[in-house]
Amino acid sequence: MKNKFIDTFMKNIFIISAMTSIIAIVLICIFIFAGGVPFIKEYGLINFLFGTLWKPTDTPPSYGILPMVLGSLYITTGAIILGVPIGILTALYLAKFCNKKIYKFLKSSVNLMAGIPSIVYGLFALTVIVPFIRGIVGGTGMNIITASILLAIMILPTIIGISEAAIRAVPESYYEGSIALGASHEEAVMTVVLPAAKSGIISSVILGIGRAVGETMAVVFVAGNQARMPNGITKGIRTLTTNIVLEMAYATDTHREALIGTATILFVFILIINGLFSIVKRRGAN
Repeated sequence: MKNKFIDTFMKNIFIISAMTSIIAIVLICIFIFAGGVPFIKEYGLINFLFGTLWKPTDTPPSYGILPMVLGSLYITTGAIILGVPIGILTALYLAKFCNKKIYKFLKSSVNLMAGIPSIVYGLFALTVIVPFIRGIVGGTGMNIITASILLAIMILPTIIGISEAAIRAVPESYYEGSIALGASHEEAVMTVVLPAAKSGIISSVILGIGRAVGETMAVVFVAGNQARMPNGITKGIRTLTTNIVLEMAYATDTHREALIGTATILFVFILIINGLFSIVKRRGAN
């Protein structure tokens, strides 16, 4: 009877925990869409999403978020171009080439990177990366290049961790069979093991994209934060997340509704990214 009571009690705890997560997601969706959709509908989705001017204090005000959408897209693309090759190759090294002593140090370092707060990354970029880029390309040093480098560093723990797990999950028989057929260690790893782990690696990239798109505090320090159309990778831009955090403190009425509408668009982007992750994961399981 005692064991049955404990089993029933724990089952109810698990159900409550699962329902709490679901309720939290539902409440977030209700808040975001209830606050943002009416404004987007009134202002016009085309005007809001593809408008090139963000001037909430003008008369009449303009609420075009295309500069911020492109800003988020550009720095995320830059981060993926820089971070994905480094992350995958690092994961491959940790899983198949690294000796145990070095592995412990490198793995601990990667785990430490995952735990560093975003604002610390931002301060690091402001004091190290910004002056370096300023010395190379001129200007303020706060631009797309700097933000892309920073985000590339920040997404490395996600890509390395998931990619390494995917590579280690490949059956050892794949590697052994390739060696038996005459392949070298490097050939077996690169041509057999790595392609076999592509589902998990793609998942890591998609999650890295989600991290890059949603990053706010670090990007505020280095992106320049100009609400204008991107004009080259050496110019400053503003992202969707930084647009919200910079103006929400003093926004009122329609301006505030426009910022919530911006959050709605960002939320939809994140949902699409998570949907892609689920599809990739499901295909990998099959």
